[in-house]
Amino acid sequence: MAGYLVSDTRKVTTHRFIEMKQRGEKISMLTSYDFTTAGIVDGAGIDGILIGDSASNVMAGNATTLPMTVDQMIYHARSVVRAVKRALVVCDMPFGSYQIDRHEGVKNAVRIMKESGCDALKLEGGVEILDTVKGILDAGIPVMAHLGLTPQSINKFGTYAVRAKEQEEADKLLSDAKALAEAGCFAVTLEKVPALLAEQVTREIPVPTIGIGAGGKCDGQILVVADMLGMTKGFSPRFLRRYANLNEVMTDAIGQYVADVKSCDFPNEEESY
Repeated sequence: MAGYLVSDTRKVTTHRFIEMKQRGEKISMLTSYDFTTAGIVDGAGIDGILIGDSASNVMAGNATTLPMTVDQMIYHARSVVRAVKRALVVCDMPFGSYQIDRHEGVKNAVRIMKESGCDALKLEGGVEILDTVKGILDAGIPVMAHLGLTPQSINKFGTYAVRAKEQEEADKLLSDAKALAEAGCFAVTLEKVPALLAEQVTREIPVPTIGIGAGGKCDGQILVVADMLGMTKGFSPRFLRRYANLNEVMTDAIGQYVADVKSCDFPNEEESY
C-alpha cells in the first residue's frame, strides 16, 4: 500500500485549495462524521473533509437532510476536528440555520465555528443567500458554496434528479457561481449537474469547483465516505464508485464473532486474564 500517504503534511487551508486550482492539482474530499473514521480518512492523505448534513441519512437514518440541527452538526464536527491533523475541515450549515435572515445566519455560523473548531462552512444556494454569505465572510469565516442539486431544497424541487439541464437554470447556476466567487467564497461544490456545465463553471471562476456527479473537469471531487467504502446498500447513482465492500466485510466479521461466542471459541485461554 506504499504511496497512498502524502509526503506534504502541512495543514491544508482555504488558500491552499485555491493554489491547487492554480497549479492544476486535483483536490480530494470525503465526508466524515466521527472521530475514528475522520482519523483514517485524514491519515490516508485526503485534502478536505466535509462534515455533511448527510449525517442525517448516514448516521441517523433520516430520509432527508432537513432534520439536522445546529447542535447535531456541532457534535459531529467537534468529533471530526479532534481526529484531523492535515485536511481542511468544512462543516455544513444545516437547513434552517441561515435561510431566515442574515443576522440569524451569521449568528449560527459564528457558533458552529467557535464550538466545533472547524476550518470553514458550506452553505447551499445562490444569489438568494448572497447577503447572508457576505455577512458570514465579513465575520472572518471562510465559506464554500454549494450549487446544483441542493438536498436541503428537496421539498421545493421534489426530486434528486440532475439539475441545470435546461438553459435558463444553467445560466442561473453559472451566474450564481460567479457572484459567490466574487463575494469571496473559497470554493464551489457542484452536485449532479451536466459535465459540460461544470466544466464551464470551473473554467470561468477563479476558485476551485468540487464535483459530486458533475464530471471529471471539476477542480476536485467529493463522495460520501460510507458510500465509496460500500457500507451503504441500495444507493447506486451513476457518479458513485465503490472502492471497497465494507458491508460484506463487516457482516462476515460480525457473523464469525457471533459463531465464536455461541460455540465458546471466544474468548479462549490466551484472551482471558
